[in-house]
Parts: sequence; structure tokens; C-alpha cells
Amino acid sequence: MTGAADTPLRTALRALRTGLELPDGFPADVLAEAADAVRNPVVAGHEDATELPFLTIDPPTSTDLDQAMHLERRPHGYRVHYAIADVAAFVRPGGALDTEAHRRVTTLYFPDGKVPLHPESLSEGAASLLPGETRPAVLWEIDLDAEGRAVTTRVRRALVRSRAKLDYAGVQRQIDAGTAEESLALLRDIGTLREEQELARGGISLNVPEQEIVEHDGTYGLEYRAPLPADGWNAQISLLTGMAAARLMTESGTGILRTLPVAPDGAVARLRRSAEALHIDWPHRVPYAQVVRSLDPERADHAAFLQECTTLLRGAGYTVFENGDLPTPAVHAAVAELYTHCTAPLRRLVDRYAAELCVAAAADREAPEWVRAALPALPKEMADGTRRANTVERECVDLVEAALLKDRIGAVFDAYVVDVREQEPTTGTIHIDDPAIVARIEGGTAPLPLGERLRVRLTQADPGSSKVLFAPA
Repeated sequence: MTGAADTPLRTALRALRTGLELPDGFPADVLAEAADAVRNPVVAGHEDATELPFLTIDPPTSTDLDQAMHLERRPHGYRVHYAIADVAAFVRPGGALDTEAHRRVTTLYFPDGKVPLHPESLSEGAASLLPGETRPAVLWEIDLDAEGRAVTTRVRRALVRSRAKLDYAGVQRQIDAGTAEESLALLRDIGTLREEQELARGGISLNVPEQEIVEHDGTYGLEYRAPLPADGWNAQISLLTGMAAARLMTESGTGILRTLPVAPDGAVARLRRSAEALHIDWPHRVPYAQVVRSLDPERADHAAFLQECTTLLRGAGYTVFENGDLPTPAVHAAVAELYTHCTAPLRRLVDRYAAELCVAAAADREAPEWVRAALPALPKEMADGTRRANTVERECVDLVEAALLKDRIGAVFDAYVVDVREQEPTTGTIHIDDPAIVARIEGGTAPLPLGERLRVRLTQADPGSSKVLFAPA
């Protein structure tokens, strides 16, 4: 662990914020407008749905709660009630708050805090779906048949009240122990059915262990977190809503989609070569999505293959369409369906616009002018904002890695190789279990053994440059 007061780390984090020209706090006019919106929302007239006992599932310390759900069993299937924070109820189009949100685009997370998309009075207050509080929401009601296929979708503005704030580990424990109330217990049933639907349509969700920066007693460290089944079930509800939203928009003729081109044949061929090198069975006519579902991320060879699979998921973007002219490609290749982002408006700019498009489409009316006017610029805004968020995430992890290892130059570690450059086989990426490090390796004379254990020596760890480098020992 590295101390929060560690000067090189704090200095490097400050330099990262400065280098990316990130804002330090909100301008006075933005804060004033947000405070006024809390007292006098821009949009009113929400229906009353507070009788539904919603719950939220988020990391334990989160207070910017975008989504709440209530699940029901129906005579011939299920009903998903999914409430999404109605951020547009507080943001005046063209106002100071709106302008600032377009400047920020996404919430950025650092080990020592965050740079929020909206002022905390909204994102962690009046717009957040906090337990015990009545909040405006965009309420989705999606009916599923017994196999988990969506059959009808309704969207409306409503007031909702969450009854409980749950976290993923707690949800998993309750469901596994059989102590979950029916609405929560149905998350496994519906989530599993939706995963089966995903497999049938050729979609893929990668169960790749991720590095997480953890804070304990004022110090920072790194851990691997393999997603729990509950993470996947919860994600399926969000994916279901994103697909329903995309269908609504395409039926209305105007919208913004999250798209991902199908991976080129060369990338798939490279993945097959990796599977062969890792001795992973991949029958000729079996799609890689099916192979992925059979893997155990705790195994080094399987984890290496899962890491390789992420190369097929690069190139996602946002695409606007109007007058019914769908873009090419229109489908998100990993979802294997039309899809959009609409479930995280507190943290992502585009979701507010997608929600408005869907509310209008469901009511069979034209989208508001302020929405249609903003659409052409949104793809580039989101691309720039997403790139900045990815940079922050990657650089923060690199900085903590360097801070953890700065006094251990020359030390030898047990690692396994998760990636090897095809044109430069002595260079690649390694995972170390303890501490949880993912880093570059180079400098050897023999090709790196993909998916195998390897003793490695730390050659560089500089918190000032956020660079960690290893060589074969």
C-alpha cells in the first residue's frame, strides 16, 4: 500500500489533472443554477410510482446513483421496472449547467476524489436515486416472455423512491443464501435468461479480472476484482434497457446509437492463433463468444486468452441518425444488436439526450428542439470525453503501480504473460498477483511464453512518469 500523503504520488496526480486541463470545482454561475434547479426543477408533472419498492445496486461508497430496479414475475414471463435518474428535470437547455456538462462530458474518477459531470448538489443529492428519497426518474417498464425476450416496452416520467441501497457482494450473498426478497431473487432468473439470449444472438460479455485502486486507512493499493455473477446479471438489465432504447429511437427515426464494427477476419484469425498457443479448445464452427463463456479467469492461460479477446472490442463509438437513415454499422458487435447508452445520465452526457429521445418516441411525439440541435456534435464530444476518461483511469492505475514499486527496483516477481506483440515477441504484458500489477515487459532475448508463468525483474518504477517496466529474470 502507498500512503495518501506520499508526495510523489500526490504530485503526480496533481500533474495529471493539470496536464489534462481538468476543472477544479464548478463556476459560481453553474453552482447557483444547480441550487435553483434543486428548488425549482426544469421539468415537472411526473406520475407517481412511489408505490414500487425499488432498490439500487452500486459499489458500497457510491452516492451518485443512476439506476434503481424492481423486478416482478408475470403469468407468462417477467416485468422489469428500471428507473433512471431524470437529470433533464434539473438542467435547463443552453444554461450554465448544460454548457458545463458539455465541457466535462463524463465523470472522472481519481484515487483521491473525482471530477463530477454535475455539481454534487445534483449528482449526489437531488438527482441521485438515494434510498428513502422521492426522486424524478425516467421509468422503463419492459415485459419479457418466459425465455427472457423483450415483448413490450413503456417509458414515462415518474416519481420513484428507492427502499434499499445494496452492493454487489451483498446481493450475491443474499441470492446464494436464498434470503433475497423476490424482486432481488429474480435478478438471477432474469439475468441468466438474458445471458442465454445474449449467447443465442452472438453477443459477448468478457469476464476479465480488472485492476482496482483500493483505499484503506488513508493508503492506496491495487487489487484484482473478478466480476461476480451478480455483476453480470445487473449488467444484463442495463443492456436490456439500452437495446429497448435503441429500438424506440430507430422506430421514431431519430437517435444516437453506441456502435462497434464487427472484428475483421484478420483479428479473429490472430485470436485463433492465440487460442492454439494457449492450448484452448476452439472447434472450427464454434463462435468465440461461446468459447469465452467456458473459460475460468482464475487460470493463467484462460486469463491470457480473455485479455486477447478485448482486442476484438475496440473501435466503439457513437453514431447519430435522422429521418430513419440508420448508420453503417448500426449494430454494436459485442451486444450483437442495436444498442445505445441511456442508463447513466449522472455520469455520462449522452444518456440525458438518449432518455429524452426515448420519452418522446414512446409518447409518439417529436424530440425537443434542444435535443435535435445537440445531436450532430454529440459523437465527437463523447469520443473526446471517453478518451479522456480512459486516459485518467489508465494513468491513475499506472501511478499507483509506480508508487507501490518505487522502492523495489531489481526485485524479482512471479508473473504470467497475458499478451505478446505479434511483430515483437520479446515484448508484451504481464500480470503479477501480489501486488496486483499489469505492466509492460521487454528486454529478453527469447519470445515471451503467452499464458505461462514467468519470473520477472522490476527495472523501472517512477511515480513521476507513471511508468513501470519489467524484464525476464
